Amino acid sequence: MKKIILVVLTILSISTIIAQNQLDSLSYDNTQDINFFKNVKNRTLVKKYTTVNDNVIQVGDTVILGNPTSQEFSSRTYSGSYGNKGRVGVSNSRSTSKKTYDFIQLGRPAGFGSIMSAMSGEAVSMADNSIKNTKVIVKEIKAYHRGSKKKPLYLIMVLGEINGKAFGINKFLSVMNTELAIESGEILLKNRKMTRDEAISELREAKELLEIDMISKEEFNVLKKKLGPIIRKKS
Repeated sequence: MKKIILVVLTILSISTIIAQNQLDSLSYDNTQDINFFKNVKNRTLVKKYTTVNDNVIQVGDTVILGNPTSQEFSSRTYSGSYGNKGRVGVSNSRSTSKKTYDFIQLGRPAGFGSIMSAMSGEAVSMADNSIKNTKVIVKEIKAYHRGSKKKPLYLIMVLGEINGKAFGINKFLSVMNTELAIESGEILLKNRKMTRDEAISELREAKELLEIDMISKEEFNVLKKKLGPIIRKKS
């Protein structure tokens, strides 16, 4: 009887928290579980999030902006004329490129419309390489559905600089997909766990070093023992 009462109280407690648009914690599995996410409203505040690879990020954490994973191209055409009347005009084109982030944009998300634009690939002001390696603080994490309430959740984070200064004219940055930003390395956590693909890559490289006598068999076996559990873990 006590167990039944405890379960009921736990369910009521969770329902109350969700109804208040706030969750103490959320995991990747939760975001994909319809029995869970169907009860979560858009813009629900999340205090702590655990990714698919068990990396944890929460409000108040200090993180570092990693490498941009995209490249933006732009071109300009300059035209003019020269010589006597009737001479042909001339034009020149110049193309430039810069590294940009796939998931980090300048400013706060203005609203649901801008969020959907970003998710569909429409033009937004994405942050560029100039802010790489900057330390920032997680100010806010919110959950959104990928459409209706029958669709899984994704998380948007708002980041602010430690000293309170603005990123140019923007006071904040928005991470438009927290899961992918962390797993792609655009957001660096202090204790980020290695992914299965990264573990395989490191072990493969170590095997090549072993074959050319750059490391010993003992060193290889130590690394193999360390990476084995990560590699054997199902995706």
